[in-house]
Amino acid sequence: MGARPAVAAVVASALLLAGCAAGFPDGARVDYQLGGAYEPSGGVGIVARDSQERPAGVYDICYVNGFQTQPGADWPDALLLHDEAGAPLIDPNWPDETLLDISTAEQRERASAIIGESITRCASFGFDAVEFDNLDSYTRSDGMLDLDDAVAFATLLVQRATAAGLEAGQKNTPQLGERGPEIGFTFAVAEECARYRECSDYTAAYGQRVIDIEYADDLERSFEQICADPETPASTILRDRDLAPAGDPEHVYEHC
Repeated sequence: MGARPAVAAVVASALLLAGCAAGFPDGARVDYQLGGAYEPSGGVGIVARDSQERPAGVYDICYVNGFQTQPGADWPDALLLHDEAGAPLIDPNWPDETLLDISTAEQRERASAIIGESITRCASFGFDAVEFDNLDSYTRSDGMLDLDDAVAFATLLVQRATAAGLEAGQKNTPQLGERGPEIGFTFAVAEECARYRECSDYTAAYGQRVIDIEYADDLERSFEQICADPETPASTILRDRDLAPAGDPEHVYEHC
């Protein structure tokens, strides 16, 4: 796609955020509970849970694996990306997840209809928003997908979320820059943006509508130092890598 004037992109971003994100509680304390739902501690205003779980009763974000198959889900083979040998292309970090083939408009429409079922479930359960994971899976596609494919598919997913009455959050992928709000995302969920010094890439687009999850097994400085960094979003937490529920011996949870 051709370059757009920077000023126009910033103005479009601001208009979208002003008009679409009133529900998101800017800078609120967050809990990220994808490893299992549990009662959030007092003061938590945002909770993210898997689409199979029920919302917590605060501002609730529903996790949906939007660009790869959810483990155990049955997808048509024709909608999966295949390598040169014809085998499904597996995410090297998640061996039970296959990348979706979103390389053409037709493929994107068909895949978005299936993801739409999860979006509908999120809305019916009473969630306020949805985050679509693995937006960056094009970087693991062996060159068969690119950022424009991801943007086109994300646009369809956001349209479905909006039609269902849900806000939509960008998951990772700082490469989007101002294109995230242009797609229709109204907030961002970033993993380890402090670890990789990427937080300003998200806050430049979303202001305080950024959630950051740092992981206790890979800190390059203390969590206290991270929280003191002016570039760290207010809604930043420290979690264990498996996001174990409270009461589990592996559970870690701290907030800035």
